[in-house]
Amino acid sequence: MDTPLLHGPDAAYFMAQARAVLDALPAHFRAQLTDIALEVAEFATADQLAAVGLADKWELSGLYHGRPLPDQSIWSSGDLPPTISLFRQPLLAEWHETRVELDDLIRHVTIHEAGHHFGFSDDDMHWLEEEA
Repeated sequence: MDTPLLHGPDAAYFMAQARAVLDALPAHFRAQLTDIALEVAEFATADQLAAVGLADKWELSGLYHGRPLPDQSIWSSGDLPPTISLFRQPLLAEWHETRVELDDLIRHVTIHEAGHHFGFSDDDMHWLEEEA
């Protein structure tokens, strides 16, 4: 039996919050995120889940897809733009379960995924989150 979908702010709200998070980053980071695509979906696709070794669609709240900056070269000019995906239902579930403010969850996941674009470690991402 599948878990019922949760109600809460719509995808446009998530998108606006994520955009505001990226816009609040220090200027030298923002300058390198101008080509990043943002998307909000209800859940990760089966391919997205498989890419990170997960099977349960409720376990993935965000994903960075693309070539991190340290791995980019002039030979990657034909690549699609990197994408930060937020998965609305898992974020809503975490919000309901933890009572952490939804905006704080969106902020945390957005910064974490943006950190992957820079090739950051988890410690670096915590620092970036504190700076934003």
